[in-house]
Amino acid sequence: MADNVAGGGSGARRWAAEPGFWREVSDHLGAGLAVVDTAGLIAAVNPAAEELLGRTAAELTGEDFHELLHRRADGSAPPRERCPLLTALARRTPAHGERGSLLRGDGHLVPVDWSGVPVVRDGRLLGMTVLLTGATAGRRPYGDRSTHMIALEDFTDRMALVAEITSALAQTLDTEEALGRLGRLLVPRLADWAAVDLRVGNAAEDEVRRVAVTGPEGRDTGREVWREPLPAAAAHSRSPLVRVLHGGEPVLLGAGELTAPPDSPLAAVQSGFLRSVGATSAITAPLGTARQIIGALTLVRTDPARPFDAADLALVGDIGRRVGLAVNNARLFGRQREIAAAMQHNLLITPPQPGPLRLTARYQPAPVGSQVGGDWYDAFLLRDGATALVIGDVVGHDLTAAAGMAQLHGMLRSLAWDHTGPPGAIVDRLDDAIPAITNVPMATLVLARVEGPEGGPWQLRWTSAGHPPPLLVTADGHVEYLEQGQNLLLGSRLGGGGRTDATVPLPPGSTLLLYTDGLIEVPGSDLDTGLGRLRRHAAALAGRPLDEFCDRIIGRMASGSTDDIALLALRVPASGGSGGGAGAGAGVSRSAR
Repeated sequence: MADNVAGGGSGARRWAAEPGFWREVSDHLGAGLAVVDTAGLIAAVNPAAEELLGRTAAELTGEDFHELLHRRADGSAPPRERCPLLTALARRTPAHGERGSLLRGDGHLVPVDWSGVPVVRDGRLLGMTVLLTGATAGRRPYGDRSTHMIALEDFTDRMALVAEITSALAQTLDTEEALGRLGRLLVPRLADWAAVDLRVGNAAEDEVRRVAVTGPEGRDTGREVWREPLPAAAAHSRSPLVRVLHGGEPVLLGAGELTAPPDSPLAAVQSGFLRSVGATSAITAPLGTARQIIGALTLVRTDPARPFDAADLALVGDIGRRVGLAVNNARLFGRQREIAAAMQHNLLITPPQPGPLRLTARYQPAPVGSQVGGDWYDAFLLRDGATALVIGDVVGHDLTAAAGMAQLHGMLRSLAWDHTGPPGAIVDRLDDAIPAITNVPMATLVLARVEGPEGGPWQLRWTSAGHPPPLLVTADGHVEYLEQGQNLLLGSRLGGGGRTDATVPLPPGSTLLLYTDGLIEVPGSDLDTGLGRLRRHAAALAGRPLDEFCDRIIGRMASGSTDDIALLALRVPASGGSGGGAGAGAGVSRSAR
């Protein structure tokens, strides 16, 4: 940040520290501010720019700055390639111009002086902030042009920091990861040390835990032992940290506040931390809003020549509100994810063992930070002696999807047990019932029947409602996707008659694999690539015992997946009904990794 500038930095810091300064920079007359994107289109203007240009923000936003406003003295538009503002934008360099002419909304030209500073985040150009002042106004509310440039550069840096923090927090729903990103953005850019305290437990206990401490890069991080449970935030304490945790405003701590004797155990711990890191200036701000404070953010500077000021206080207060909302969202997501995961685990049964056939299932939840989906499997014996196999996925990745999965699970079991018809007819009945009985918008599934006498041979009869095709692997490693029996997904409501079935014999020693799309879909890769990988791995593992076959398939395929994965595998005995061969004794397992 632009803290001190030769020949005028200290004076700039004095007026920049005045309360409400940044609001004045953006809102007051005499300092018009426009923000343009990388194409030179106007993204935002402040009221001062509206008055200067005689146009409303609605009239300006989205318009080309050069085409709409730039004019020569005779009123004609100069060529774009000669526009100094667009040139500076392309080169990512600051620029300024004097006595330029802009076209007001009433058709008159207004002479202006302007200064532009590029906004860059993580090396990527976002646009440019442009400060506009009337060249004949004769007054400079914040001093000369160098003062204006200091203000604009500092203001741009602060806006970029807030934008980066907002973007970083929005990219994850994992609290620990979010706070780690926050620390890396704040240190050393804004502070030398950063600490985050969160309130945990119920309100009566009022437990506080220090969950993140970030220090300067390269410095001994031994002081991060301060990450631990903290004493309760006693209401009587006047400690800045306690006041903030109880709903107080952000607090700026100078030398006097830093050396004040602590008046509570929590204040003593905070004072010890500040002394340990050599604090000469600090800010403690609430995380969250006035209605819900979930913790506190403490930033520390150790250079006495670079203390925090009122402008920093306002900035950190804004950051605290944004961080609080992000952490609260992550907590809500975490609780929802736990409920959804528990619901799935309670419904994912241990498959039966129908005679010499062997069934094994696997369920792998989405990685931490990803949303739980509606993936499920089922297997059960039917009244006529056949074995029903089901794999499905409800559209969505939240608690609603998990609840929908539970509804379909129960409905399909009931319909399949009550109606001993072909799979397509049962799924038709399920599709008819979905809008009347459930809140499921759409879902995919495969419903299959394994039919045959106890000693074999067996055949598979199935229907697919928009689900990835079953995979049949013979004992000698021949692999085939069963792409017949494909129908519209559940909930499509397009009509078109009954669903079709397909049948195929199950050769001795073969393996049937049903799976959800999380197994074959990885971000950055297409579906055909995923299907090809699964085919190759299944062929190579064809002779492995069934449990090992499933474990290795998930191990080889699941790397990089951000979705739930469900598998249901059936192994046919190598010969007759003896139960021998690769599938014999493979047992039953259901795991959640």
